[in-house]
Amino acid sequence: MERLEFDLVVIGTGIAGLTAAIAAAEEGRSVAVLSKEAAPEECNTRYAQGGIVARGADDSPQLLAADIMAAGDQVGFREAVDLLANEGPALVEELLVTRLGVPFDRGPDGRPALTREAAHSVRRILYAQDRTGRAIETALLAKAGSDARIRVFPAHAAIDLVTNTHNSNEPQERYHRTRVAGVYALDAGSSTVRLFLAPAVVLATGGVGNLFLHTSNPPGATGDGIGMAWRIGVDVLNAEYVQFHPTVLFHRDVKRFLISEALRGEGARLVNHRCERFMERYAPGLADLAPRDEVARAMYREMEAEGSDYLLLDARPIEGIDLAARFPSIFEGCMAVGLDIRTEPIPVVPAAHYFCGGIKVDLAGRSSVPGLYAVGETACTGVHGANRLASVSLLEGLFFGWKAGKDAARGAVPIGERLRRSIPDWVEPAATEEFDPVLIQQDMLTIQSTMWNYAGVIRTRKRLVRALEDLNYLRHRVEQFYREARLSRAIIELRNATLAAHIIVAAAYSNGKSRGCHFIES
Repeated sequence: MERLEFDLVVIGTGIAGLTAAIAAAEEGRSVAVLSKEAAPEECNTRYAQGGIVARGADDSPQLLAADIMAAGDQVGFREAVDLLANEGPALVEELLVTRLGVPFDRGPDGRPALTREAAHSVRRILYAQDRTGRAIETALLAKAGSDARIRVFPAHAAIDLVTNTHNSNEPQERYHRTRVAGVYALDAGSSTVRLFLAPAVVLATGGVGNLFLHTSNPPGATGDGIGMAWRIGVDVLNAEYVQFHPTVLFHRDVKRFLISEALRGEGARLVNHRCERFMERYAPGLADLAPRDEVARAMYREMEAEGSDYLLLDARPIEGIDLAARFPSIFEGCMAVGLDIRTEPIPVVPAAHYFCGGIKVDLAGRSSVPGLYAVGETACTGVHGANRLASVSLLEGLFFGWKAGKDAARGAVPIGERLRRSIPDWVEPAATEEFDPVLIQQDMLTIQSTMWNYAGVIRTRKRLVRALEDLNYLRHRVEQFYREARLSRAIIELRNATLAAHIIVAAAYSNGKSRGCHFIES
């Protein structure tokens, strides 16, 4: 088995992972960046439409912090929120605007244009049409690719984290404190396992959207980081808080197509099948610009009352904006299915969008196990509390990715020669078999249906009990699959998905109080 050594291994190629890699490389460290996708740009960041929080004209750190805390139902970690609000926008300006030249839209005066999204007090969001994530991802990948200290490994699915207490052949290591020493990863190109040794690993594996039947996330969002971290005893926090985006296109031929909240920020309105605006009944004042959890629940109730599978987002009230120019991705995506958003409303449905919980980390991205960092959606810094404020996710990924990369580069304790030698090669089971992919797909569909029906927008304790029972049975069966099967990305993802789903449902069951995007009925 090939054994590779780096100063840092980053798992994930979104905004948080790439920023961590760039930050560490600038400290002179060698960095391996792993992506399970053949195309490293395929990640949640690429599909982020709305924008990234910067600093508005009439803005202040205090106002931004207040908006973040309010959207998170006051559950957020105040210290992390204040740090982000004070220092985050400056990093956006310095790194993305000045150094990387991300092509954000500009106004007539040549200055970056700003928009507003739900629950923001002022216009403070930078955007690149409705392809903001793609613009940022492209710039970060180019920067990483130009640095000889960073090596990107596409089509490498992380299997498990390597630790001294779990993996070392040296009996004395089990008495020491658990620390991370690298990761085993499956190279899809050669169907072999590589060992990446490093004194620090950054988990930037994204979210959990694909655990649900309806999601805005790409297929790779299967909770891999949560599963890997949990298996070595890392703390996971706020796992019950899964945010559902209110507006994903409802169409039989199109899946995962997000309709950005920025459309409502510019004046689009939600209506029912009687063409009535209904959000004022559920959220007086903010109405269509209420926090996402409130809008998603209102839509769920409205669909329940109507007996419908979807509602409508009407962009026709928007004035003074060329929709095709301002929202080209949405405009083109809808036109591809025969829908002109300038003349007819868009059918939409809530869908799993963002994981507000994750691996518990401190203000430098450090987890409870030395050597292991987590950033972006797979981490819980406490910034999002019980519900994420729109466009804060990219800011949080950038800011804490930078913090984690710097800290890992400056503070990692090198792996000793004895520990390095004691980490074994990956050993396949004596007898492996190819599992029918239909069986794996069916198990994943079972997870998605269970999570959608029992742990979705509105939960009950009875539904959660059923989910725990079903997922517990599935976990044991999948673990047996894993130990007997020939290793593949599909079985790795299924193993992580069953564990991550169980963690989310257990957290939801343990928290009987509705807050933010965790809404539970008795």
